Amino acid sequence: MGLKERLSKEWFMFCILLVIVLAKMDPSVGAKGGPLKPETTITYIAVSTIFFNSGLSLKTEELTSALMHIKLHLFVQIFTLAFFPTTIWLFLQLLSITSINEWLLKGLQTVGCMPPPVSSAVILTKAVGGNEAAAIFNSAFGSFLDLSQSRSTFGSPCNFRKDLVDGEAKS
Repeated sequence: MGLKERLSKEWFMFCILLVIVLAKMDPSVGAKGGPLKPETTITYIAVSTIFFNSGLSLKTEELTSALMHIKLHLFVQIFTLAFFPTTIWLFLQLLSITSINEWLLKGLQTVGCMPPPVSSAVILTKAVGGNEAAAIFNSAFGSFLDLSQSRSTFGSPCNFRKDLVDGEAKS
């Protein structure tokens, strides 16, 4: 497979890589208050556009059919909200005995307990030809579950060191 064919097939990943490189070159463009105004464009416009576009492209039958895949939804939610945070917790147990900065550990702890962003899950699923309706449902439902249970989530596997959560750890 030639470079041109590869780029046409993997255009989405190429674009993500390009945006990362551009952001590294001039981060002020996407910074809060910068020319792109991410506090407005991303929060409201981009996410709304993604959901609107996904909603227009889905047939009602597809969405109804996707809702009936109980085993799939159960697997995705358990993986996202239990398995992954537990794996991160085990990893943080190892890292906590090293001299890694405590704020990096706090950041990893927080990110490890969050569900994937809805927009990313939908876009990536669509890009690889996956079940977009199931991705929309699981993303929205996972975000709802995470919001409704965030205190218990951060109090369980993610709460690997109470002193880090309380901000009392010494470097």
